Amino acid sequence: MAKLDLEWLMVFDEVFKTASVSKAADRLGMPQAAASTALIKLRAHFDDQLFSRTARGMLPTPYAEAIQPALRAVLGHLEQARASRGGFEPAGAQLTFRISMTDISEIVLLPTLLNHLRRVAPGVQVEIEKISTDSVRRLQDGDVDLAVGFMPQLDAGFYQQVLFAQNFVCLAAKEHPRIGARLSKAAFGREGHVLVTASGTGHAIVDKLLERAGVERQVVLRVPSFLGVARIVAETELIATVPLRYGELMLTREQIRLLPVPHPLPHYSVKQHWHERFHTDPGNAWLRRTIAELLGEPARRGGVAAPSP
Repeated sequence: MAKLDLEWLMVFDEVFKTASVSKAADRLGMPQAAASTALIKLRAHFDDQLFSRTARGMLPTPYAEAIQPALRAVLGHLEQARASRGGFEPAGAQLTFRISMTDISEIVLLPTLLNHLRRVAPGVQVEIEKISTDSVRRLQDGDVDLAVGFMPQLDAGFYQQVLFAQNFVCLAAKEHPRIGARLSKAAFGREGHVLVTASGTGHAIVDKLLERAGVERQVVLRVPSFLGVARIVAETELIATVPLRYGELMLTREQIRLLPVPHPLPHYSVKQHWHERFHTDPGNAWLRRTIAELLGEPARRGGVAAPSP
């Protein structure tokens, strides 16, 4: 068989990444039967099984492992060539972007992005997943197009763009019986705290720095995300240390106050991160540009850091 169809190569690439014919078909927007047919033709073309069904999914044969870099390079060159021909047309686009976000970004940033997409790109859908310890691999494998939030573990090896600087504040109920216009160090140590234990994000820096400084907190409640923190604070006498933008947004929704943290904590950067395989993709570039324009600080727009070696 002399012919080698581009669609077959795309099926190979997606099955290699997802270990699943059905997932590959879904991501390529084709019927599963068509993806299975493409795989049959690939096997005939290369005279190799290419993928074997196992308990962990469709795993590549040694031959598939050997040819994957060359086939991936072919697809990469074709993607770059397509990107150089023209831009992305959001009004007529029909595709799904997969974005990893911290829960803070989901609360503070996502509604603005979605409202904009409904106006300018009504055919674009968004799938959100939580940032986790697996996010690095998922970006590398192409399972996720973009990651947004405070994620120090992604600073190396990925393109990145700072959206805005952030710092921490304390939340307390508006009518807290023992906290007035300011929060003293003594009160910070005495009052009960809500502690967020989300994995995969950088907010654990608060706990590490306070512990290093010898600051003790009376942790009364541990929760896995920031989603309910402001409501809990508003209806109890507990306090919480949270990012400023989250606090400012919750101030409009809950009976709370924002107070300076009485201990020094660093500022940090909220960024968007992407893998080099998507750097020249027109749709991904448009999404990144849109997020920077909607959510970034004007002074920081346009500054992109390439992956470190």
